[in-house]
Amino acid sequence: MKELDFKKQFSGIIEDVIDYLETGFTDRLSKQYSGITLSKKDQITLIDNDVRRCTKCHLHLKRLNAVPGKGNLEGGIIFIGEGPGEMEDIKGEPFVGKAGQFLSGMLAAIQLKRDEVYITNVVKCRPPGNRTPLPEEINTCFPYLERQIALINPSIICCLGGVAVRTLLGSDTGISKLRGKIHHYKDIPLILTYHPAAVLRFPDRYKRDTWNDLKMLRDFYRDLKK
Repeated sequence: MKELDFKKQFSGIIEDVIDYLETGFTDRLSKQYSGITLSKKDQITLIDNDVRRCTKCHLHLKRLNAVPGKGNLEGGIIFIGEGPGEMEDIKGEPFVGKAGQFLSGMLAAIQLKRDEVYITNVVKCRPPGNRTPLPEEINTCFPYLERQIALINPSIICCLGGVAVRTLLGSDTGISKLRGKIHHYKDIPLILTYHPAAVLRFPDRYKRDTWNDLKMLRDFYRDLKK
């Protein structure tokens, strides 16, 4: 009798997971089944699958690949950019083009590796011509980012560029006036700086400030770990 009950319970779990993959409903992420809970890795896979199947806005029509995010779920830091570019669209991974290479260098300068942090974007599909995402595209895609942040529960969020800053802080104030201090998204400390693509394009204008922002991120993170 106990073996039969276990088989029914296990069968129910499998059916629920299949239902999630087919329908994309979100409440399974936090639901427990008699003490059985999906791991973080499994949960992020479900989010990734939802992103890759998403057709909620017109950006999906011309994408090669949706780009959910990638990195360490336990590292404590999420870097959030604007949206995928050409190379990201081709490879299906965030920050793998020239801006991504520059981001890797930025991280190395503060003794961090890419596999120690989680990296994602506000929108998960490439806007045509790498244009700035439209408000309706951001609003449609934002629930995926909310789920990523809620799951990872980082110690720090680092916003890269104006789109990420406006989306998470709800402010139209420019980065130059907001940077250099600790903000918060809900209860999570948030540090912001310029997008790596902007630093590459205008190094004389942004490189020094970006380096100072990264040092602030490094020092704040070290203090949290003490």
